[in-house]
Amino acid sequence: MQRNIALLGSDMNVYYMARCCHEKYGEPVDVIATEPIRFTQYSSIVNIEYHSDLRTKEGFVKALTEYGRNHIDQGKTLLIPCHDVYVRLLTENAEALKPYFVFNCPSYEIVDSFLVKEKFYKTYEKSGLDFPRTLYYDCMEKETAPLPIDIRYPLIVKPSNAIEYGKHRFEGQPKVFKATTPDNTVNFINKVKAAGYRDTLIVQEFIPGDDSRLFDAVFYCNKNGKAELASFAQIGLQEHGPSAIGNCTVLINGYNQFGNTKETVEKLKKFLESIHYTGFCEFDLKYDESTGTFKVMEINPRQARSSYYLAALGHNLIGYLVEDVFDNIERDFVLLEKEVLLSMVPKAVIKKYISNEAYKKEALKLWRERKKVDPLRYRGDKSIKHRFYLVLRAWNYRKKYKINKNTI
Repeated sequence: MQRNIALLGSDMNVYYMARCCHEKYGEPVDVIATEPIRFTQYSSIVNIEYHSDLRTKEGFVKALTEYGRNHIDQGKTLLIPCHDVYVRLLTENAEALKPYFVFNCPSYEIVDSFLVKEKFYKTYEKSGLDFPRTLYYDCMEKETAPLPIDIRYPLIVKPSNAIEYGKHRFEGQPKVFKATTPDNTVNFINKVKAAGYRDTLIVQEFIPGDDSRLFDAVFYCNKNGKAELASFAQIGLQEHGPSAIGNCTVLINGYNQFGNTKETVEKLKKFLESIHYTGFCEFDLKYDESTGTFKVMEINPRQARSSYYLAALGHNLIGYLVEDVFDNIERDFVLLEKEVLLSMVPKAVIKKYISNEAYKKEALKLWRERKKVDPLRYRGDKSIKHRFYLVLRAWNYRKKYKINKNTI
């Protein structure tokens, strides 16, 4: 490998970033993680070391400082966080790590404003972005106050602080909850409070529409805060399990049944450059037919689990980082308009569970034309165990969609 690179995490995001490295350099990449996860556990394109305390400040700094010292003879290592926890830890401890690492991430202040949802909606409510109507519930309050009588049901209830929410488990805990009545809403809030969560809950009016109203936009902004790359993809399916709702399983880049792609991308680009954003980020959006706008649900301060499709369109994500932080190369802005289908599920799932017929037809057409990619299926990965895992995963998806037919 021409430059030393290390990835933080062990999930799907890490796998496809390792794939980008392998496609570019032909060698396995180093990965530093907390625990084994099947996406990367058996892969031949990664070299993984595990640190059980990596998600703590002390463990994080210690593990990375040790790694950095052991590799400084190769020059500074390009460090790439692939999970919100590691993005926060890296930006919190950036000064301590700079003797050994280079990276292109947003400032800690921006990361914090994106990851804490209450702060996100309040900080950027006058930014020009479009948001759903949003209320806030403080879980420190002993009594759960009734909702305003003029609010429209159903509602979406989600944690302001997802990292903290994940520490307080309860039976049937969903990533996002869809409430249909006032009692339904209050009962869920009380259940979250009883589990020990003491931060804020976000309550939003639900934007009508199936999964095909959801959109994914990925941006890369260079270290000088200028946007160089963007995608805009219409989602066809998301995960249907309660703990994974919000994660995309099928999308088509360059396909948009509702129009205004360039205008929307320009609005998002203008926003990022106005706050001097740096690095990768992903917008989760949903089209609101009542206003004709794409509402921003959240912004992830990193590349997302589905972002490999940019590399499939010829824009290797590792290449952008390396040329930017090591070689000081600036690129002109590009909006990726070519169509490509990303699917993590078998064709049978697309045929059976995508309800938007025009979208389904386009997805199957792209599949037939071999304009389709699965981030986890990589010929360069020679691990038999990894390939066997993918067979089991495909079979399990059929079961998951059959059991969990409803989404938010």
